[in-house]
Amino acid sequence: MNPPEHPKLNRVVPPAETSPPNIHTLSSPPQTTSTMTDPFEVRMRFTNQLRGLNASVTSAQKAAQFALKHKDLAEDLHSCILEQLERNGMNTRANIMYFIEHFLDLAQRADGSGHADYIRMMQRDIIRVVDAVAPEDGSGAANIKLTRKVLQTLQAKNFLEAQVVLQIEEVLKDRVVSAQKLAAAANGGGDGQERRPPQPLKLDRKQIEQRIEEDRERHKRLRENIWAVPSKEYGELEKMWEETSDLGEDDFRAMAEERREWDREFEVEESACPHRSAAGGATNGSSTLDGHDLGVSRV
Repeated sequence: MNPPEHPKLNRVVPPAETSPPNIHTLSSPPQTTSTMTDPFEVRMRFTNQLRGLNASVTSAQKAAQFALKHKDLAEDLHSCILEQLERNGMNTRANIMYFIEHFLDLAQRADGSGHADYIRMMQRDIIRVVDAVAPEDGSGAANIKLTRKVLQTLQAKNFLEAQVVLQIEEVLKDRVVSAQKLAAAANGGGDGQERRPPQPLKLDRKQIEQRIEEDRERHKRLRENIWAVPSKEYGELEKMWEETSDLGEDDFRAMAEERREWDREFEVEESACPHRSAAGGATNGSSTLDGHDLGVSRV
């Protein structure tokens, strides 16, 4: 049996009156919240991180991770690296040069195709980077040694080709010779003609102490990496096996020389042994001198 219908439930509800549409609402696009960071702000933050680099790995990794996070601005951030290399002092250039090594290493390990752009752009502008870190005017002569180390590391990690590194090495050799000539001219040496010495690079005491401390920190970290042993079961054995060269003719020649040296030492020890018969018929029981028995017995 169906329940009786209630009169209020069957009442038709008239449609609600709608206000006329606003012309401003129809013409304006929907408001969305933008999650993209301001490119200018990203450049400024990355520039400050490059200026604040030091010998610690933490500062280099922090700046590298920031650049990898904003890979959509890879061109702008790469230009920031070049600008800071060309505008800052010798110590900052050295820190950025070491930063490039960590940066490319992290970019290769990171997932995503956008990170490879950093490696490609650095390979393209590596000569410009070297010119900024160790310029030909002699102002960056102290950075030539570290530039060679970083280039060799990048070559070992297949970031740079061997031919490119060899060409840059030849340029660096010429700059070392040029720096030595400039130093000799500044000291008044040469062909006797009066020369105008170049203006030396002025560094205050704080910059010199900072460079010494940073170099000490890098050398300490380098020694730690040298003695580091892989955590695998036979990691130390595999490391020694890889570092050991193949057996060649030089190795056989060295072994033969060591054998002859050992034979000579053995013969000398045999002849000097008191238990052996000496020349002239001396025995272990008595000693003779010019054929006369001294009557001295050896214990």
